[in-house]
Amino acid sequence: MKRDILFVGNRLILNESYERYILRSIKEKLSSIDSISYFEESDKGMFLHLDQLLACESKVIIITTKSTFTIIGKLLSTITADNQILRNNMLIPSRASILEQGSYLLSTKTSEINVILAHEGKTLPPILIDDENKNGYIHIFNEDRSTAITLLESLASTFDVKLESSQLIDGWVKIKITSRKHGNMGQFIASAKGLLPHKVIAASNIAAYIIDKLSKNKKKISFAESCSGGSLAYYFTSQYGASGVYEGSLITYDNILKANWLAVEEESLQIHGAVSADVVNQMSEGALNVSFADFALSISGIAGPTGATDGKPVGTVYISARTNHTVNTQRFNFQGDRNYIQEQSVLMAVKMLLDIDKELFFT
Repeated sequence: MKRDILFVGNRLILNESYERYILRSIKEKLSSIDSISYFEESDKGMFLHLDQLLACESKVIIITTKSTFTIIGKLLSTITADNQILRNNMLIPSRASILEQGSYLLSTKTSEINVILAHEGKTLPPILIDDENKNGYIHIFNEDRSTAITLLESLASTFDVKLESSQLIDGWVKIKITSRKHGNMGQFIASAKGLLPHKVIAASNIAAYIIDKLSKNKKKISFAESCSGGSLAYYFTSQYGASGVYEGSLITYDNILKANWLAVEEESLQIHGAVSADVVNQMSEGALNVSFADFALSISGIAGPTGATDGKPVGTVYISARTNHTVNTQRFNFQGDRNYIQEQSVLMAVKMLLDIDKELFFT
């Protein structure tokens, strides 16, 4: 069964932050999304699109504005040979089976349609569609992707689950697990951990997983960022519970701040440059010293599109992970635009955090 999302109304198309909030809410409810479509209020192709969606087995969520809510009800009534009635001060198809303020569910022989009235800056009304498919996720670290998939496919067949994978960065593969009719997802995950010890984390959200691990072990983290511009901090602080483990971070673009705030030696900055192993190593040390945290991560690099120097092309990034006893500093060469390079830098820093204390994070 397909899962399709429709945004109807100019306000929703223009408001990107509210759109992202809506999609996050939907992804918490649905196991997957097959398509996302956007329609302006006067788009004449909307009727045909809806008709085609409802002709096959679909779960459809339609996000509307106040001005398009009634229009969508009218279109659905026409497609399903229904009529509209007034219920709870809303004009909706008479066959709507479940109704809450600002949201109703309409079922046909093949499809379920949830129409939701969204107001910018307000909490999204309840999503009434339930998803019968249950997915799980595991993350594989420090294992070749093809080798990992080959090993896990035999387990997937044994426990009747389906696998889909993507390599997030070098050495980090995310795998989506879908249980078939007689599948045993729990046994598959347990067996995968046994097959790849200290390489598998079972979690849909790695940031939330790390926060939970740090919290239970009464550990703290801090960061020093340059080219990532606070993206690493946001990766964690966007999650519930971050305040209990996150001490803070310093975003030091200018060399003066690297020296004054993080105690990076001016000689290192002059000789090696801000984008260097020596400097990023001192940045992680400075972040640990000023915060008294248990773990520190630092990032410095050239996100582009300008700033490249001889021997340091755009995408050159140095990352350092540090504890009170161990430090690991590495150079990477990422590709893509500025934002993608920043995002890859954050993911690699997270991976290095996991790697620096495998006993804590993989057990």
